[in-house]
Amino acid sequence: MTAAGQERHVAFDWGGVFTVGTFDGRSTQNLAERAGVPVDRVRESYFRHVRQLEVGAWSLPQFYEVLAQETGVTLPYEAFEPLYLGSIHDNGPMYATLEGLPRAVRVGLLSNNYPVVSDHLRRDARFARFDALVFSNELGHKKPAPEAFAALEAAMGVPAGQVAFVDDVQENIDAARASGFHGLLYSHEQHDRFREELAGWLGVPVP
Repeated sequence: MTAAGQERHVAFDWGGVFTVGTFDGRSTQNLAERAGVPVDRVRESYFRHVRQLEVGAWSLPQFYEVLAQETGVTLPYEAFEPLYLGSIHDNGPMYATLEGLPRAVRVGLLSNNYPVVSDHLRRDARFARFDALVFSNELGHKKPAPEAFAALEAAMGVPAGQVAFVDDVQENIDAARASGFHGLLYSHEQHDRFREELAGWLGVPVP
């Protein structure tokens, strides 16, 4: 660790960091295949309305009702929700890195996320390692808005300058840096390189 009073910590995005690929792309593909409708039709409706989920304006059932009406999907919501949650594809190496972080390192999450999905993640035993969880659907602001990063800093309980923020989108890294965080751009294809960068930032070995 660095000198006393200047310990360093880390916060992560979720999608594209703790998942491989995009959750939205996989979920829309899975829904289209199950419902037998063109994926482009599903994605047009999904991405036009998904911000309502991200800022908590709509519940997941509300969102699905609109999507189903616009696309002709007839799958009942009770079948949609497990299909939706089942579209998560975990990035195993990142979860291993999370578990191996020294306990003195505070760990946070800032994710543009959705009702039901955020609850699902909170129930995951691996998420007990996080000291702070900030979800856009609960906050009402999504990255790259400065309000999202201000909420992360408050939840972490340490100054932004002592926290590295990990994301797979350059725009969010730029916004994190503008809010005082140290930014680390992530690609699951270069996980070992990321692990070395994180270890260098924290000043401790990262398994």
